[in-house]
Amino acid sequence: MTAMLRSILALAGAALLAGCGLLPGYKAPPVPAETGYTPNALPSVLSAGGAGADQRFVLGEKISGSWWKLFGSSALDRVLAEAIEGNRTLAAAKASLAEAREAVAVAASGYYPQADFALSAERERNNFKAVGLTGFPPKQFNVYSLGPTVSYSFNPAGLTGKQVEQARALEAAQNYETEAAYLTLTGSVATEIITVASIRAQIKAIEDLLNDDAHNLRLVQDELRAGAATDLDVETANSQLASDRTLLPPLRQQMSTAHHALAVLVGKPPAAWSPPDIDLDALTLPAELPVSLPSALVHQRPDILVSESQLHAASAAVGVASAALYPNITLSAGVAQQFLKPEAIFDPASNIWNVGAAMAAPLFHGGALRAQKRGSEDAYQAALANYEQTVLQSFGQVADLLDGLSHDAELLAAEQTAYQSAAKALDLVRTSYGLGNSTLLQVLDAQRTFQQARIGLVRAEAQRYLDSAQLFVAMGGGWWERTPAETTPKPASAGRGG
Repeated sequence: MTAMLRSILALAGAALLAGCGLLPGYKAPPVPAETGYTPNALPSVLSAGGAGADQRFVLGEKISGSWWKLFGSSALDRVLAEAIEGNRTLAAAKASLAEAREAVAVAASGYYPQADFALSAERERNNFKAVGLTGFPPKQFNVYSLGPTVSYSFNPAGLTGKQVEQARALEAAQNYETEAAYLTLTGSVATEIITVASIRAQIKAIEDLLNDDAHNLRLVQDELRAGAATDLDVETANSQLASDRTLLPPLRQQMSTAHHALAVLVGKPPAAWSPPDIDLDALTLPAELPVSLPSALVHQRPDILVSESQLHAASAAVGVASAALYPNITLSAGVAQQFLKPEAIFDPASNIWNVGAAMAAPLFHGGALRAQKRGSEDAYQAALANYEQTVLQSFGQVADLLDGLSHDAELLAAEQTAYQSAAKALDLVRTSYGLGNSTLLQVLDAQRTFQQARIGLVRAEAQRYLDSAQLFVAMGGGWWERTPAETTPKPASAGRGG
């Protein structure tokens, strides 16, 4: 080994010792200390006062990976199975995850030497006069060369390790993005199915109202012919029928929009797919609502895990920028044959070889390297703030749903009372009208109040289903509890060390 080669290796060793342990390591954010989501304790039972089934929060209970099965609808299960199979957003997320995994393999290739095989053929012409030799005419000849080369580059400060750490953190982020897409998809399908069921019930209520309006109109027309009613009574009944007919088109439009949204979620054009008809009373309201502790939620919600993985990647990026301040060392070797005539191939006299080492250390880059390091540190602080904001928003969403479910039960009880009262009032007014003690206008007012109460009751019932589904989603949807066949393969551990 030459003295120069020994000097380069000695400098490399010194740089390695100097760089070891200087790069920053990732430290996970602290777990939230809060034990609840709202200022007040959760109620033990969510009672609708006999208007519907009771529900209760179960603190610390695990969420089923197929939480939608708690609604007890085989039709809902079938639609969700189709959506998971055909949704294009989920397919794109899975493809992006595969791409992220390949990026890890690319980064990890820096741990290994690079080997290549070179083959060349050149036609050259020399000029002896250019080097001060006269009397020799220019000569043309062929030069052939072939053989392998091997090189290995490394940064004593651990550049490759930080690049791999960053790639793995980004892979983890994309994996959780895929889980978030899965959770969003299942939540959206369940929401649309419940919405369709609610609209179907509202349309049925309006159709019953129109039947009552038509019955009232026929009754008044008969009374007019018998001389017991006036033209004004007929026009009033006819106006009420026409007015109530305007309630159907908006509901039917909402139904069409929900159908189209479901088709898109399933991955089909609306003209080629229609959802099954599901009635609201065919769904089962989940009796138990699992509520994870805040300290567990940060490890369950995919959006929080995405944000934390991005924070980890930002931390590794600081290490990458820091490593750029240290030297890069390249070791290389090659064996080749070089000859002037093809028949000289494999002639031992044509063998040539080389081995060497090189080190390039940054001296002056106009402040760019230091600025890149400061910029990466700023990016880390931004990622940390984004993570903290994601956690806060998640806690806020859960708090809204917990309070919302409590108020849903109260609203349903109130709507049930209003419905029963309106039904009784309508029955009394109809009896009074038949005896001639009430006017048609009173009947129509009572009928309108009854149908409004009926629609309000349907909406209150549907809201309990919707908020229950949204709570399952807000708790992370139990994606970590899915069976192996359902679970998207997880990435290699991104690690939490430096």
